[in-house]
Amino acid sequence: MTNDMRRDFANREELATYLKEQFPEAAERDDHISPIIGGRQAAVAALQKVDPVKYAKSRNFLTGAVTRLSPYIRYGVLGLREARDFAFSKIRNQDEAAKFVNELGWRDYWQRLYMKLGDGIWKDQEEYKTGYSASEYATELPQDIREGTTGLVCIDSFSRDLREIGYLHNHMRMWLAAYIVHWRRIRWQEGTKWFLEHLLDGDPASNNMSWQWVASTFSHKPYFFNRENLERYTEGVYCKKCPLYGKCDFEGSYEKLEAKLFPKGEFVQKDNSQSWQKGKRKR
Repeated sequence: MTNDMRRDFANREELATYLKEQFPEAAERDDHISPIIGGRQAAVAALQKVDPVKYAKSRNFLTGAVTRLSPYIRYGVLGLREARDFAFSKIRNQDEAAKFVNELGWRDYWQRLYMKLGDGIWKDQEEYKTGYSASEYATELPQDIREGTTGLVCIDSFSRDLREIGYLHNHMRMWLAAYIVHWRRIRWQEGTKWFLEHLLDGDPASNNMSWQWVASTFSHKPYFFNRENLERYTEGVYCKKCPLYGKCDFEGSYEKLEAKLFPKGEFVQKDNSQSWQKGKRKR
């Protein structure tokens, strides 16, 4: 005889209270309840809002037409084929859905890679291309990052959204990961575990290999950014209210930041608007 969990609740608040009672250790660690609604009905509603054309043009911007389908795809509430077919039904020619379908393809690729590597996705696939060895990276994530008290408005906001919402825009993930690995010189595995604690769409395949892409253990070079890049894609929403504006850790050209972050490295950052989920490719 099994003790099945309750499935019927009068409202979402009653559900949240019940879950906290059932999982007291998790609630003690973090009792935030994400505003994202789960279930098939919510998934279909989100899918119906997808505009492949607008997605391709604006997905890199925080205010862009991102789909937010990833939590539903993560748990099989939506299938990749279903999302692809819906996108094709909304366009005149298949090229208009190319970017959207391409991202679905990357998710499928990461899952297939996971099948091949197994627990190996927790190991560096290659050496760091930063000029530093793995032993030179810290093995613990600092509390100021976890708690959002670094003093950098952007980073602290990303940390808060991760913990309270369980979802981050693709660019937020890249910037936060780059800050942790390259500015704070912490091993990507620590950031990966932190993301998996909170992301509603977090799965080891996409998450781990994307962190490795940022770190450069699964890419030709490390991903990093500067304030100009962040300000452009956020429309300055964080920079406008940051007391460190003009003197923050991200100030300067890519050449200047490269020399600061990777004094022993031998590469030049060219394109700074790549996707979080990219494989082993030149940028």
